[in-house]
Order: sequence, then structure tokens, then C-alpha cells
Amino acid sequence: MTIENIGLFQAMNAKMRYLAQRQNVISQNVANADTPGYVSQDLNKVDFSRMVERVGSHNKMHVSLETSNPAHQLPENQAANPKEIKNKKPFEVSPDGNAVILEEQMVRSSETQMDYSLMLNLYRNNVDMIKTALGSNK
Repeated sequence: MTIENIGLFQAMNAKMRYLAQRQNVISQNVANADTPGYVSQDLNKVDFSRMVERVGSHNKMHVSLETSNPAHQLPENQAANPKEIKNKKPFEVSPDGNAVILEEQMVRSSETQMDYSLMLNLYRNNVDMIKTALGSNK
């Protein structure tokens, strides 16, 4: 058995692939910042919590959140639905029809890079835990 067969690692790999593809789309937006008529693009957000639920249901495991303090955040099915964040339509369009806002693209790029670093660190930490459990952490 390899770590690619473990559901947690499959989910982290999927998230990292998504983030790499999103970074490619952002770089295309920046590269076309001077192209007349170009409108910036972005990938649709993926609900990775649904992927984790599928992994849990596949293994017949169910984890529930217990709130022992009134200040704890409630699970999604118990809390009021938050407002859906819709992709903003660009409000800045240059005279040639280009709708790429470089500052917005840089923010998206930074967010993507931070998310990727987080996934990479989680991946490394989980591999280290497995190595420690097997007694081969060197």
C-alpha cells in the first residue's frame, strides 16, 4: 500500500493540483493584461469538504462536531447559511475592453500560493507522522 491510496493524501493531492491549475490561469491573466478585449478568468471554487465527506462515507466513518462551549462554531447544517460569495464582475475595464486588474490578480496569486504552502506542509507533517508510527523517521 502506498500513501496515494490513503484518502487524506488523495484529497491533499487533488487540492494541490487544483491550486497549481489556478496559478496557471492567474499567470495567463497577468500575461494578457495588455491584450485588447481580454477578460480575466478564474477556476470555479471546488468544495473539498464534499470530497472529504465522500472519503469518509467510503470508509463508513462519520465524524461529528461536538460543541461543548456556546462560543464554538456550529456545523454547517446547524448554522445559518452564509451568503454565497459570487465572482465579482470586473468594474474596471480599460478603453480597449481589457478587464484584467493586476492588483486583483496579485491578491489571487498570493492566496493560491499560501494555500499551496499550507497543503504542502500538511502533506509533509502527515508523512512524518506515518514515518514516526512505523519507526523509520530519519
